[in-house]
Amino acid sequence: MMYNLLRSFLFLFDAEKVHHFSMNSLKMLCSIGFIKKIITTIYQPSQNKPVMLGKLQFKNIVGLAAGFDKNALYLTELNALGFGHVEIGTVTPLPQEGNPKVRLFRLPKDKALINRMGFNNDGVTVITERLKKWQEKNSTNKIIIGGNIGKNKITPNEAAFKDYEICFTALHPYVDYFVVNVSSPNTPGLRALQDKEPLTEILTHLQKINNGTTLPKPIFLKIAPDLTPEQVDDVIDMALQINLDGLVVSNTTINRSQLKTASTIIDNIGAGGLSGAPVKQKSTALVQYIHHKTNGRIPIIASGGVFTAADANEKIAAGASLVQVWTGFVYEGPAIVKKILQSKQQ
Repeated sequence: MMYNLLRSFLFLFDAEKVHHFSMNSLKMLCSIGFIKKIITTIYQPSQNKPVMLGKLQFKNIVGLAAGFDKNALYLTELNALGFGHVEIGTVTPLPQEGNPKVRLFRLPKDKALINRMGFNNDGVTVITERLKKWQEKNSTNKIIIGGNIGKNKITPNEAAFKDYEICFTALHPYVDYFVVNVSSPNTPGLRALQDKEPLTEILTHLQKINNGTTLPKPIFLKIAPDLTPEQVDDVIDMALQINLDGLVVSNTTINRSQLKTASTIIDNIGAGGLSGAPVKQKSTALVQYIHHKTNGRIPIIASGGVFTAADANEKIAAGASLVQVWTGFVYEGPAIVKKILQSKQQ
């Protein structure tokens, strides 16, 4: 109830500015020892149920999807809120400002967001150094960190594999798993990399580098919910053929059908990826299809429309091992992890 009142106030202001204000406020509060302890006491789930995915043990099933903590600025604070993992990024080799503002929009009637951020981030060098310092300070209080990697806007698709290699190599010592992002709708031409040939080239190149390290890290692929059935089958075939560690299902959608928000508002917002409740059904169906077609041979992290324990249960029942929230975090507030996990245990 308290957060609902706060949300009504915050929703009066620009979504991106509110995001930074809220997270910076939380960071300031958590910098004070006794306040951080209070926050942790309030929001940590009373009983975590660890989940194994490959060789990684997650303290619970609920993670934070990429795009929320793009620059690895809030790991301590998100850990305090109970997340089982945080996926940073999308990280690119060079820093990017992203697309022109305003670029993040709320659709309250649909419990949704539209964003066209455009891989805005501090670049792999700065983010790697930040992760290194964080690890040094938090050697005994860790959280599973995923590194979501992409290409710079200025990099042509034929050279994209090199951008992914740069990010992969730099982040490798500091993240627990990787997610290759070729499915964002906000970088021109990026989704063309979802075609079987360029995708196989990028992933096998990363796997070769990975296998040459002392401690290989799991590599996941994040796919769009807008793939054709043929494209989904191609992804499945490729994933099985190269023994990919798993899939993140799914990214945002460019589909705008069956929204409750007035079409004039949607038209005024323009291009961008739609996330939240409208993506839930499509994302879950995609999880279920992939799980069924592969007899569960491809591990799946499910993202798209997770707000409640019922939503999370739906994804797990469809075949996912873990779930991620993003838009749900915005609408449900800082207690979302605790609410999902406590409801699941009742």
